[in-house]
Amino acid sequence: MRIKSFRSFLLLLTLITVGLSGASPVYAARPVASTPVLLGNDISYPQCRKSLPKGQAFGIVGVNNGLANTTNPCFATELSWAQASSGKTGQDKAALYVNTANPGLTGSWWPTSNYYGGTTVTSPYGTCDGSDNAACAYMYGYAKAYDDANVRGVSNPAAYKWWLDVETTNSWEANKAANTADLEGMTAYFQSIGARVGIYSTSYQWGQIVGPTTSTSNLNGLQSWLAGASSSSAKSYCSLAPLTSGGTVSLTQYVSGGLDYDYSCI
Repeated sequence: MRIKSFRSFLLLLTLITVGLSGASPVYAARPVASTPVLLGNDISYPQCRKSLPKGQAFGIVGVNNGLANTTNPCFATELSWAQASSGKTGQDKAALYVNTANPGLTGSWWPTSNYYGGTTVTSPYGTCDGSDNAACAYMYGYAKAYDDANVRGVSNPAAYKWWLDVETTNSWEANKAANTADLEGMTAYFQSIGARVGIYSTSYQWGQIVGPTTSTSNLNGLQSWLAGASSSSAKSYCSLAPLTSGGTVSLTQYVSGGLDYDYSCI
């Protein structure tokens, strides 16, 4: 055998030496691939009739068409996409989110009593008489949640976790107490059917719309889904303060390539 180079000669000499000694050759360990981060996606009407993300660990689907009183026209298709998620995180394979708002008397509809959906609702704010106040805001939120669960095409609504999407881009009053009552009404309805509820927002937007909640609020203790992260900070956002007292941060969100990605903190 001709040795074509000094390096080849050294390699041959090593192999001969190992063979004569009976020792096993030592090889460098192959780097172990790091465990992939399992991410989810949230989609809604902007993704209608478009290619949806693939390989998501979980999916969260918007039931509205951008406003609290509308229906996502692609909800059924998008829910099927979410239900086909791979799982393997602390999140449900499929969850839902709803647009929220408190338009007051400027909206297309405003309650005039505590009666809705065939039920007279007991409210911590008393009786709604059509005024622009917390009592009617509570009923408005209750009614929108009732509609989300019953007229948007959701089968077995109690089986899902419902996230309340709270953003300044929707209609809100300057009266934070009324805005709080509105979200409490939504939460009360979803909880009355046995569904779980969480809050999606940023700390800034939440502060602008709601602010600190009282000790008796049913918003306290709800899980938070924090928006505004980047791909590199999504994990660290899990350590931020939740939106309400006694809550926990369950999800964080960042945007990449025009899609929303969600990191599970649990």
